[in-house]
Amino acid sequence: MEGVMMRGAHYMSIATRSPAGGIVRQTWPLSNWTERLPFLKWPLIRGTVNLVDSLIMGVKALTYSAGQLAEDGESGESISNFEMAVSVVVAMGLAIGLFFLLPAALSYPIQTVAGISGFQNLIEGFLRIAFFLLYVVAISRFKDIQRVFQYHGAEHKAIFTLEAGEDLNVRNAEAHSRLHPRCGTSFLLIVMIISILIFNFLGPMNLGMRLLSRLLLLPVVAGVSYEFLRFAGKHRDNPVVACLSWPGLQLQRLTTRNPDESQIEVAIAALVSVLEAEGELEGETEGELGKGGDIGYDGPAQPDGSPI
Repeated sequence: MEGVMMRGAHYMSIATRSPAGGIVRQTWPLSNWTERLPFLKWPLIRGTVNLVDSLIMGVKALTYSAGQLAEDGESGESISNFEMAVSVVVAMGLAIGLFFLLPAALSYPIQTVAGISGFQNLIEGFLRIAFFLLYVVAISRFKDIQRVFQYHGAEHKAIFTLEAGEDLNVRNAEAHSRLHPRCGTSFLLIVMIISILIFNFLGPMNLGMRLLSRLLLLPVVAGVSYEFLRFAGKHRDNPVVACLSWPGLQLQRLTTRNPDESQIEVAIAALVSVLEAEGELEGETEGELGKGGDIGYDGPAQPDGSPI
């Protein structure tokens, strides 16, 4: 809410616009469970790991930003680990139920009528995508969500500026697109499409086994989708990749809005904070952050292709 969260390899940073008009920044170290368990970084496995990790960070970011907007100005860090775990489980349960189990259940009668599991799986996939699009369109009607989508666009512009090796300031960021090929929105749409391909290999089964198969194959779907998005992020100029990435970019026209200067400032502040924490930033960062003097960046010009 009224802010942007950026994550690096070892830290995450949040910048929010306070009710008084200033920018409040906060940085936290990331959990090092992937360092303790290196196999969690393996291809196909890391997709599910990053999805869960993103949910945890998202709950923390939402809680913190909501606290910053509270009238008493108190931080939103009071959420306990248990409350965060419950929030993540509930969020995942609702998403899985609405976008995977419900389409599977609604399409099940087609198997009885037509006896063709492939057609049934295709209808299930179309229902899944339809539910997702309806959900995005529905939430985009809320004024607060429209503000969130503007900050989403600001985030993409700041990331594009970084990847272009340009100085991190509002002027440079404004020139970039609000649509980014590694966006989480694109990841979700890719999940919907790849699920159609993977589930289509399954033959006829009763409703209970059908629902169970969707749950068991979710890590596979997430893993394959994550790897595709990483590949797309590294090969943007490939015409085949550009064609496959096009639907996700168009979907971002719903989940992003053109930001104003103040929102871009917040996105740059969050990005600068995480780069400072990672030790990858050089140059003066005091003063009117991201708007006055240019901020030099001496880190890698291109990221590793991970979804943002």
